[in-house]
Amino acid sequence: KDDIMSWTAVMFGPDDTPWEGGTFQLEVRFTEEFPTKPPHVKFVTKMFHPNIYNNGEICLDILQNQWSPIYDISAILTSIQSLLTDPNPNSPANSEAAKLW
Repeated sequence: KDDIMSWTAVMFGPDDTPWEGGTFQLEVRFTEEFPTKPPHVKFVTKMFHPNIYNNGEICLDILQNQWSPIYDISAILTSIQSLLTDPNPNSPANSEAAKLW
């Protein structure tokens, strides 16, 4: 069904990373509070990454306590792409993946 508040995004694995060549689907759900509150973004495609929980939830500051209404969907997806390029092992959502990083 068509729901303007629920989007699907596709991200390609960055070069020179373990995700290179991969295609990853994300679910983006906006609430009526957007842009005051961030959208809910998670990977639908299974990801093994230090900052991504097993359920696809993403540990990223701009999706939580550092959110600002100045961010748009492009900034969010760019930040997630950057997280794939440069994981933050100091804030692990997946401790097994963080150990390997």
